[in-house]
Amino acid sequence: MASLISHAVVAAALGQAAPARDRGDRRFWTAAVLCSCLPDADVLGFLFGVRYGDLWGHRGMTHSLLFAAVVGIAAAAALPDSRRRDGWKLAALLTLITASHGFLDAFTDGGLGVAFFSPFDRTRYFFPWRPVRVSPIGILPFFSRTGLNVLLNEAGWIWLPSLALGALLRAVFARSNAAEKISSDRRPG
Repeated sequence: MASLISHAVVAAALGQAAPARDRGDRRFWTAAVLCSCLPDADVLGFLFGVRYGDLWGHRGMTHSLLFAAVVGIAAAAALPDSRRRDGWKLAALLTLITASHGFLDAFTDGGLGVAFFSPFDRTRYFFPWRPVRVSPIGILPFFSRTGLNVLLNEAGWIWLPSLALGALLRAVFARSNAAEKISSDRRPG
């Protein structure tokens, strides 16, 4: 898996596509980061005897696109003003942020792969190109030389591209929000 830090970095980048009112709300950012990290809650299953390759094992159901959609919709509904006319856009963005978790994990060099289509198809997938070093599971192993090497690897493969993506999204959506405001200001009434 990629580290939770990198999943949060990607959430911050993708979150730049949110409307300005959401980007200014800490509740949106809390939801975005939680959505990006929530799939790894499946590691708690190890404490209860769930095996890695099981449906609810690591990178199984909680890393699926179905899970991402359910979480994204629920998170959007839980936010204030969720019943606004464009609430579906917020749900779609939070779904994308949740799904980004599995996509990042599919670029790692270890584990069993990601069950994107679970529960309908439990096949585990990796992308053909896997430059991201797999992060150790657990807090103590993460704070080791291996964990440091993982973070350095992720800085190049995830953080820098996310920074560029976030800047691009911010610029594009700032421009579209400004154009939308101008057109609404010109409407009579």
